[in-house]
Amino acid sequence: MFKVLLAAAILSFSCHLCNCAVKTAYVHLRDPSGSTEVTGELNFTQTANGVRIHGKILGIHEGLHGGHVHESANIGRSCAGAGGVFNPHNVPHGSPKDKIRTVGDLGNVVADEYGVAVVDFFDDLVRLNTDVDGVIGRSYVIHEKEDDLGRGNNKESKTNGNCGGLIACGVIEVLEED
Repeated sequence: MFKVLLAAAILSFSCHLCNCAVKTAYVHLRDPSGSTEVTGELNFTQTANGVRIHGKILGIHEGLHGGHVHESANIGRSCAGAGGVFNPHNVPHGSPKDKIRTVGDLGNVVADEYGVAVVDFFDDLVRLNTDVDGVIGRSYVIHEKEDDLGRGNNKESKTNGNCGGLIACGVIEVLEED
């Protein structure tokens, strides 16, 4: 029995060190400051084609809103502690369809006239781990405006897509591991 327990402990510890694959993660979105009523939940599911990100965001005004993974889980009272768009490779901001873009660039979510944004897409740069390029333990943020996908002619476009303030955020957490 001792050998089985020891083997399980070693496996658990080595899994922690090797950062074993995460199958699913989620983020619960809210406005920590309470100035908006935006809420939602997104699931991140590892597939053979990348990570599927899907769920709903409620209470958001109609139109396009930038949706990004940000550097930090320190979302605090206003999401401001989330830092900038997650960019572990120091590349320009862009569209999820661009060959060169930051890991955190996940484009826009689209809210209907009822304040509902249904999200469902795949991303091939997102990694469900805690390594240098992983999103686990980072934040997902919804911005007040449309992300211009790095197509603007100013510095803000190349870093955050000119998408304005943060209206909701949450920490990306593990839901299921191998």
